[in-house]
Amino acid sequence: MNEEQQIEMSLWSYIDGNIDDDEKLQVEQLLQNNTVWQNLYKQLLKIRQLMNDSMELDEPSMRFTKNVMEQISKLKIAPATKNYINKKVINSIGAFFMIMIGGLLIYSFTKVNWSVAGNNTSSFDFSKFDLSKYFTRQFLNIFLMLNVVLGLILFDGFFTKKESKHKHG
Repeated sequence: MNEEQQIEMSLWSYIDGNIDDDEKLQVEQLLQNNTVWQNLYKQLLKIRQLMNDSMELDEPSMRFTKNVMEQISKLKIAPATKNYINKKVINSIGAFFMIMIGGLLIYSFTKVNWSVAGNNTSSFDFSKFDLSKYFTRQFLNIFLMLNVVLGLILFDGFFTKKESKHKHG
């Protein structure tokens, strides 16, 4: 930064009152003794005066808010979410999970030894029932997250129907 720019920055800070007392005293001494500082100070005061005189804040009309609201009321309202959510996609996701759960139950029931009589549970062969090679930790986490999201969607639909019945009923 050259010397003139530094002088100008110091003078603007002085005019705006954004400097501390020590700097203020230094600037005032320079204004009394230095003609370059005095000339630039006079120019900056003229600029500030012109800015204050010529810049009037425009205020909106008294009906501005009402006019804006009238314009908004003329616009088309967005459709409700029921109209643009594809129910086939939601039903197919639900069907996928039902098939997965059903398949898991069928697989587990086929591995049970039904020929053993009584309440003897020690005859169940757990070595044949090893799903760890199919269901990894990551797969189970994703499966649980998706089930939670679908459950939240179900509850949202339930509460939305309940609220619409109260509004219309």
